[in-house]
Amino acid sequence: MLIRFKKRTEKIAMGLLSFMPEEKEVKRLQDTIHEYEVNDNWQLFLWKEADDVLGAIGVCLDQGNGRAIIQHLTVTPSHRSQGIGKKMVQEVKKLYADRYQVVGNDLTGKFFEKCQEEAEE
Repeated sequence: MLIRFKKRTEKIAMGLLSFMPEEKEVKRLQDTIHEYEVNDNWQLFLWKEADDVLGAIGVCLDQGNGRAIIQHLTVTPSHRSQGIGKKMVQEVKKLYADRYQVVGNDLTGKFFEKCQEEAEE
């Protein structure tokens, strides 16, 4: 289930985002988390199953173009290849279906397209 990022989950979110190669550097990771805290157009969600947080998905709302851009997508290494990333993408698509076209960016686009193809099969 998707849960909205809150300040109290900051360390968990930072740990998850640090699995992304682009977010390895601590300063960049701190800047990214800060942007999710202060920018209303940046929305971060965590994926929780039972009592465990297993993934994170970050979206940038491009209101002018009517797009919700998935800019961060990560799953804990021990839970990869179990469909969690796909579940997160599908839930984000449902969440924004009436207002935005959900798309990937340079970092998440290939995975997003793969999810689209599998959903159409």
